[in-house]
Amino acid sequence: MQPKLTLLIFILFAFGKSASAETKHTHDQHNHDTTATPSAAAATERYEGFVEDLKDSKVAVVEVIGMVCDFCARGIEKTFNKDEFVRKIDVDLANGRVLIAYSSDKLINREEISELILANGQNVTGIEIKKI
Repeated sequence: MQPKLTLLIFILFAFGKSASAETKHTHDQHNHDTTATPSAAAATERYEGFVEDLKDSKVAVVEVIGMVCDFCARGIEKTFNKDEFVRKIDVDLANGRVLIAYSSDKLINREEISELILANGQNVTGIEIKKI
């Protein structure tokens, strides 16, 4: 009878501990080495939709690894929306791409973009600047 009681206590403790585990989202619960594989057609279509209503702008097309959730995407949006020269931003979580439209008078600094994204917990693998 004693071994059964010990087993029962062990099972209750194990399940009780996992049921009471904290379920809040923390950023360190993600694997940020995830790389998205973008579809060229989908990326082109998304870009064309993004620039459709833009005039006299520059767009930074930023390839990012480590964006694994909406929390990551909203953090990037919030960071870049603080810049008065940012006109529009689109974070494509599924394809690991961020589109940032700047006013044409902004001197776009690739290093600054990389640092801001790194501060958010992701890594930049490429940046292309396009004029609209």
